[in-house]
Amino acid sequence: MTESAMTISASAALAARELRVLVSRLRRRFQEQSDSRELTPSQLSVLSRLSKGDTTASDIATAERVRPQAIAATLNILEERGLIERRPDPADRRRQVVSLSGEGREFFDGRRRAGEEWLTTSLQERYTEAERQVLLDALALLERLGQE
Repeated sequence: MTESAMTISASAALAARELRVLVSRLRRRFQEQSDSRELTPSQLSVLSRLSKGDTTASDIATAERVRPQAIAATLNILEERGLIERRPDPADRRRQVVSLSGEGREFFDGRRRAGEEWLTTSLQERYTEAERQVLLDALALLERLGQE
């Protein structure tokens, strides 16, 4: 056991467990609320990355922490479904630039909207204004976890 593990408070351990469970539960609820077209989590992750802009297969593999062969298979499936497009990289013809197709953009945006609508409605119906303010304060604290 490391020295830092011995000094972890019970409240930190409990908060970590509860947060992990909650994030998993919320993730499942988001997925239930939106059309997934039976895509795998890795395929959805690639679409999410591409929603931020065009990139190369090697950059996606690096970001996803998988082998290039695994990304190639994922991209082939997404291309077959009409969700992405590939074209030669003008700066290096040996590489391809990958982007969302029009259908891929519609799919991704619709999925995001459905999740946001579900969450917004749930927060409106289940929480008071004061409780929503507490959530906003807690989210500001949790934001620090994402900055590491």
